[in-house]
Amino acid sequence: MNEETLIQGCLRGSVQHQRALYERYAGKMYAVCLRYARTPADAADILQEGFIKVYTKLNQYHFQGSFEGWIRRIMVNTALRTYQRHRYELEQTGLERLPESPQEADAIALLSEGELLGMIGRLPDGYRLVFNLVAIEGYSHAEAAEVLGIQESTSRSQLTKARRWLSEELNRATNVGLIDK
Repeated sequence: MNEETLIQGCLRGSVQHQRALYERYAGKMYAVCLRYARTPADAADILQEGFIKVYTKLNQYHFQGSFEGWIRRIMVNTALRTYQRHRYELEQTGLERLPESPQEADAIALLSEGELLGMIGRLPDGYRLVFNLVAIEGYSHAEAAEVLGIQESTSRSQLTKARRWLSEELNRATNVGLIDK
């Protein structure tokens, strides 16, 4: 079933088309949700809420641009709204004064996708949200700040702290032998 037929069927209220749309995009969108969520259960809740929004806002999609990108944007916004309930701007982890430590590119290359996503998932909420938006989704700091309701300088600071935190985690994993050098 092509994308336009799928969308038109959903707009008519066809449960079969809604199920097909969900089955086509749920896996990819769950991966997006996992990057923003603290736990797999939170990711599943965000996914469910996001698909409800997809179905209710489907009439706003005008077949311009990527449909998958449109769904992704809804999932990201749903995840962000979930975490806006928990303000994180003053989040402290004790890593604010960590010295920068260079990483060998080889150490990062040895991580599997799951290990890297696990490290990102363990970032404190504020760091994780900014890291995902700026480093992965490609938002500018100004766009991330606007979406999150923070200052652009806070976005820059959160990204720096996220990178430092990830660097420290990578050092720890390398030093305890979780990653072979």
